Amino acid sequence: QVQLVESGGGLAQAGGSLRLSCGASGGAFSDYSVSWFRQAPGKDRDLVSVISRSGGATQYVESVQGRFSISRDNAKNTVYLQMNSLKPEDTAVYYCAAQRADGDSELAVPYIALYPYWGQGTQVTVSS
Repeated sequence: QVQLVESGGGLAQAGGSLRLSCGASGGAFSDYSVSWFRQAPGKDRDLVSVISRSGGATQYVESVQGRFSISRDNAKNTVYLQMNSLKPEDTAVYYCAAQRADGDSELAVPYIALYPYWGQGTQVTVSS
């Protein structure tokens, strides 16, 4: 059983930066591919980025490509999402989620129902 806790959200101005952290406990964290999702008020929860269990493979949704960077430190059981050049449309609750992966470069699939472990979310608000 893996427990995930997000932190690092808050208020930022457009053009600013925030770094989110997703800390894990209770399982072999390095066995899991981890994704960041976000959900704005009244909208669906959407995939933002995903990282393989080794950290060697990553993917981003087009709207954050070049602005956000996902990374992980398996020794610290933590996945990070560095968010630069923030825009008001990045405002949302950000969630991390974990999915067991069979290979070091395997990326979690983007189907919410296939993620057994979720954090509680952290609010990111970007003002214009």
